[in-house]
Amino acid sequence: MMKKRFLAAALAAVMLAASATGCAQQGTTQSAAGSTAATTGDTIKIGGLAPQTGNVSVYGIATNNGVKLAVSKINKAGGVLGKQIEYISYDEKGDATEAVNAYNKLVQNDKIIALVGDVTSKPTIAVAQKAVKDGIPMITATGTAADITKAGDNIFRACFIDPFQGELMASYAAKKLNAKTAAIIYDNGDDYSTGVADAFEAAAKAAGVTITNKEAYQSGSVDFKSQLTKIKAGNPDVIMIPVYYSDVALIAVQAKEIGITAKLLGADGWDGVLEKIDKSNWDAVKNSYFCSQYSAESTNPDLQAFLKEYKTVYNADANMFAVLGYDAMGMMAAAINKAGSTDSAKICDALKGLEYKGLTGNTTFDENRNPVREAVITTLADGKYKFVENYKK
Repeated sequence: MMKKRFLAAALAAVMLAASATGCAQQGTTQSAAGSTAATTGDTIKIGGLAPQTGNVSVYGIATNNGVKLAVSKINKAGGVLGKQIEYISYDEKGDATEAVNAYNKLVQNDKIIALVGDVTSKPTIAVAQKAVKDGIPMITATGTAADITKAGDNIFRACFIDPFQGELMASYAAKKLNAKTAAIIYDNGDDYSTGVADAFEAAAKAAGVTITNKEAYQSGSVDFKSQLTKIKAGNPDVIMIPVYYSDVALIAVQAKEIGITAKLLGADGWDGVLEKIDKSNWDAVKNSYFCSQYSAESTNPDLQAFLKEYKTVYNADANMFAVLGYDAMGMMAAAINKAGSTDSAKICDALKGLEYKGLTGNTTFDENRNPVREAVITTLADGKYKFVENYKK
């Protein structure tokens, strides 16, 4: 992802959820973005799960909005198998228990035939385990933990996995940034953070990069001075910070305050970090690098049309999560069409062999049902997200 930008911070994004053009309210069924439709025999029901309130709602709202725009486009073009998609989404608040309860409602009450969701890794893993038992075709747009697709053959994802991102950024640090030493600071209570951190450490060592420090902190921490002081003493060339944007903002500013000058690195959880840092501290992330899934600077006409439509409908700039949500629904709809049926096994077989040209590029799935395509390296400079290059490790 580049010139990916939010115009609104998390609070503003949450406010969008309540607006006329915002994301679906709990229990809402949709046949097109921003409109409701009664359940009929002429619809194909696809469920959605996303945190639309809570600490990670900025991710869920964007993802869900992207899904809805895909549904709108597909339905305007005639739908799937001659029927309209009825998209039924629930707010799971970023909580695994809430997600499972919402999933059960989708399957038992709403009678969905496929699922696009969840968004963050822990709820997605919990739901995937249920979907495997039920045989429901499921694709997560943004759940990155490696264990998600390991749950079963009917679980897919549209985004890169945690280990891939860690390995890619280690390769980039060694080959492109000429790093000889690296430190890591991560959230040891978060699967995403630990997965990327562990993969980065192993790949960096294999590339000849010395790890000076690997410092953990507990989820919910706001003071990182102790860990950063230890890292500063090790004088690394780069510091890998594989956490979500809100923590990145705190860590980067505190690193600046204690005089750390190493380049900061990250994964796709960095998306939105500039909106969490006051302009006076934008230099805290100057010349940092993180990997992402698409570039808003792409000349892909479909992507540019999506970005324009998203801005018009939601009065905000689309980000990575919106783009991946759009592609995830597109992949599921394409697989149903390819299968020629709503039979679960046939949909899963179609997904496995799918060659999908989407907003994030040309995607196929590997043997673990994870996407195969290039990553995008993004840097931060002058208060903007800037595309650097497409990169393969």
